[in-house]
Amino acid sequence: MSQSVGRALRILIELGEGPRSLDQLAAELGVHKTTVLRLLRTLEDDAFVHRDANHRFHLGARLFALSHAALEQREILGYAAPHLARLNQATGQTVHLGVYEGGEAVYLDKHESRHSIRMYSRVGLPMPLHATAIAKVLLAGLPPAERRAVADRIAYTRYTPNTIGSADELLAELDRVADRGHALDDAEHETFMTCIAAPIREASGRVAAAVSLSVPDVVLSREQVLELLPRLVETARAVSRDCGHTG
Repeated sequence: MSQSVGRALRILIELGEGPRSLDQLAAELGVHKTTVLRLLRTLEDDAFVHRDANHRFHLGARLFALSHAALEQREILGYAAPHLARLNQATGQTVHLGVYEGGEAVYLDKHESRHSIRMYSRVGLPMPLHATAIAKVLLAGLPPAERRAVADRIAYTRYTPNTIGSADELLAELDRVADRGHALDDAEHETFMTCIAAPIREASGRVAAAVSLSVPDVVLSREQVLELLPRLVETARAVSRDCGHTG
């Protein structure tokens, strides 16, 4: 790395800690003010740095745009995969990763259960928005008006006696999911299956994905599945941290 590039990057790192004057930057970099000013002018020309009326320097608008682009380009699957594998290994149960795209909740990744009786699902296929734990988490992360719009267009197919049957019922459930930070599919899609899910958040706090555990009732009871919630939630938080979420 050239000396000038290295110094320019150090300036940006320093400004990430807060506004600085020219004198402060020169002292922190250990170089003459004319050298720092030359670099600042170059950075300022491309909007990486902004100078206020008091001649203090701040990070510029170009960096905000780049940081947003960096977040958008992050591959959630790559960040999640090792954590999902560890959860699958620790519990022995089916682990899913899902995202909300194009008005559908879609399976993005799956780690199979060690047991012979498993939940049928396939990466890339959509899941019922009103009858799966992952979909509930993803919908609960939407703004209220968007939640209502989605809820109003669902057909509410009854898969089991426990399946949610109306928009009002779903919206009430989504409020509960948002409040408690996880969702439950209590034999709502398949009569023999209990699923729990938790949100994965990006740096802004937006729900970017959801991770779930799916367990047949012949393997674990509903109560035993709920005992796995702390491990599931910690997995979701670990992925969120890798995605830049610090909340």
